[in-house]
Amino acid sequence: MTGTATADPAPVRPGPETGSPALRLLARLAAQLRRAPFTLALIVALWVVGAATGSLGTGPSDRLLPDVGVGLPSLEAGHWWTPVSSLLWCSGIGAYVVTTLLLAVLGPLAEVRFGTVPTAALLVAGQVAGTLLGTAVVRLGVAADVGWMQAIQDQIAVGPTIGLFAVAAVLSYRFTVLWRRRLRLLVVLVPLVMMLYVGHLQGVQRVAAVLAGLAGGALFHRRGGRRPHRASHTETRVLVALTLAAAAIGPLVASLYQDAIGPFSTLGDLYFSHVPSGGEVAAACRESAQACARARSTVRFFDSPGRLMAALAPVLLLVLAEGLRRGLRLAWWITVVTELAWVAVLWWLLAIHGDDLTGGGGTGLLVELIGESLLLPVAMLVLLVLTRRSFDQRLPERVERRLAVLVGGTFVLCCAAYVGIGLLLTRQYRPHADAAGLAAGLPAEFLPPSYDELLPDRPIAAGGGAQALEITVGVLFWAVTLVALLVAFRRPAVHTDAEDTARARALLTGTGGSTLSFLSTWDGNHYWFDEEGRAAVPFRVVATVALTTGDPFGEPAARRRAVAGFARHCDTRGWTPCFYSVTALVQEEAEALGWRTLQVAEDTVVALPDLAFTGKKWQDVRTSLNKAGKQGITAEWWTYREAPIAVRDQIRSISEEWVSDKGLPEMGFTLGGLAELDDPAVRLLVAVDADRTVHGLTSWMPVYEDGAPVGWTLDFMRRRAEGFRGVMEFLIASAALGFKEEGARFLSLSGAPLARAEGDGPATPLQRMLDWMGGVLEPVYGFRSLLAFKAKFQPEYRPMYMVYPDPAALPAITRAIGKAYLPHMTPAQGVRLMRKLSE
Repeated sequence: MTGTATADPAPVRPGPETGSPALRLLARLAAQLRRAPFTLALIVALWVVGAATGSLGTGPSDRLLPDVGVGLPSLEAGHWWTPVSSLLWCSGIGAYVVTTLLLAVLGPLAEVRFGTVPTAALLVAGQVAGTLLGTAVVRLGVAADVGWMQAIQDQIAVGPTIGLFAVAAVLSYRFTVLWRRRLRLLVVLVPLVMMLYVGHLQGVQRVAAVLAGLAGGALFHRRGGRRPHRASHTETRVLVALTLAAAAIGPLVASLYQDAIGPFSTLGDLYFSHVPSGGEVAAACRESAQACARARSTVRFFDSPGRLMAALAPVLLLVLAEGLRRGLRLAWWITVVTELAWVAVLWWLLAIHGDDLTGGGGTGLLVELIGESLLLPVAMLVLLVLTRRSFDQRLPERVERRLAVLVGGTFVLCCAAYVGIGLLLTRQYRPHADAAGLAAGLPAEFLPPSYDELLPDRPIAAGGGAQALEITVGVLFWAVTLVALLVAFRRPAVHTDAEDTARARALLTGTGGSTLSFLSTWDGNHYWFDEEGRAAVPFRVVATVALTTGDPFGEPAARRRAVAGFARHCDTRGWTPCFYSVTALVQEEAEALGWRTLQVAEDTVVALPDLAFTGKKWQDVRTSLNKAGKQGITAEWWTYREAPIAVRDQIRSISEEWVSDKGLPEMGFTLGGLAELDDPAVRLLVAVDADRTVHGLTSWMPVYEDGAPVGWTLDFMRRRAEGFRGVMEFLIASAALGFKEEGARFLSLSGAPLARAEGDGPATPLQRMLDWMGGVLEPVYGFRSLLAFKAKFQPEYRPMYMVYPDPAALPAITRAIGKAYLPHMTPAQGVRLMRKLSE
């Protein structure tokens, strides 16, 4: 159905992708490289020149390097061409491989967006600018007597990654909001981490190239002047997680470089412990017998499985980064405690060695070490505090309890085993250990070897049994803890009360509800069940208001009784009940109880059995279907979990762009987001073209009756800003035809909040106030425009109401509804919202 205007517009169901993911990725890279002649030519030139000059193994020879590499020595010798010639060599086989992979990924992206000649010009310009600016910074650092830069003033660098990072920085301006942020974060963090921890000349040049690329992109790109908007909560989580991962991996990378000399290189041992050298052991033995025994014990520790403890810090931070990526409050708290503990330990170490470090009284070196050591955890703490609102997801209470029991129980067991078994092996310690000494040495068992100096007087395991005990305790505890945390973090988020959630979902599926009843399955809802379990009311409590989501669901007769039953339930708890976005059925029951009624939305329902897009009134819809056919755009059914990675990624990108362009918080409560897509019962209709570019998407929630869907409700709607303009009409029309073929009776285009059709009942003073509010919010959220758009599908209009018992509670109800719709709105966003409303 990709060719003509007369093709069948009903959605298709693509089959699963064949072949392994690795082979599909290689195939895509090969296809991209065929469209990138400059990138392919540069890769070939790198390897041919490297092979011809014998540089593939360890880089250019000492004789060749000053003539082709760039640095202070080559530039001072008058080799003005080296900023360009350095493009054609790398420093060794590892650099050749990594550079080739980076070129294969970034080069085609740049050539497709900029063109071949502009990409080549950008790469060369970025290489020249980065090498010259970076080398100039080193020259200034030498003049300012910066010790680190004095150590690298004689280095000469080769490799095109400097220009490639500049191209990536400029390229970020051509990406969607989602990948613009991620690419910029990676483009800045990777070279910055390498510069701070490894400290080589090329690291400085890469950072300079990135800054030049970002400045050039902002200057020349048409969107460069836009004020950056706040990221969504989902994207904020990803960015913070990436930052924490970089903080973990940076010192780890530095520890792999034997000649790392960056300003933060001194932190390597605090993250990744190293075995003492022979000279260090000899120096410890000259110091004292206790220090000698401790040094030799550490060497033995590294010759055992205990060496796994050396990487404890980066592994722990990477596990916590996964929890932060999922927005878990528990991961946020553990990360904060970990960073605070690290700050405390660093201060303790500096206090212990303060006199030695400062030469017996000076403060300069101590201040420098404090600045280096504490900058990273303090910066991470500031970032965590500033973004704390984004980490609001909670694990189920039973999972947290099990996690606490498992980790706490393992800790107690390990402590008891170390002290108890240690007392049986007291003669295998130096000096002989007693219970107090073993207990005092316990903290060292759970810390990496680099932190042994925190407890210099602890008993040292000398015998085989004591050594095995020392190795087992820490490794066992952290293995259990890290695995338990990772499993808990990676479990899908579930409701606070999983049993009630499963019971409510079974009742909804078996008996049915209104067009909005599927919203009750979303996270954040609690459930009230009547005594017979035949009806349920989904609700959430905000302050003292029990706010429902749609009608009660369950058996038809029980739904009516549920209104009064839920009201009694709220009364016993001191809550004010408020049924929100309900149908006429609930309105009638509430009015019988003496409650007040207010229309808050308009449901739009399209009957499917006799649907046909014929006649003048369907002209806009037919036009969209015809244009889509001419442009090769098709509609595909997916569920979010089964959709290809490329489709899911584009969905996230389109959603992030939509949120960011508004600069205002994304609404929730009765309006779903990305989190609500990830449900097997929710169907996703995606408009894609021949290049597999996603132009727009809609999601559809089932409306059940007697255990089967009889209708579908529209929820999530997003379109690409530069995509096919009639994509929403195309998707909704395609969905209607597809559901009709399946035998569905209707589809609901869902309610438009604070909007109603003309002639919908009398306008009371309160109703007129809501109508006025809908008009005020129209420029921001466009509810009335949405209702007008849905009119293209000739729907039946069904008013949706809010019913409440006490007019005096209206201020509290209004605040509760606002909090439910905008739970994450920050003060800055509130000010921005008010400013837009006043425009």
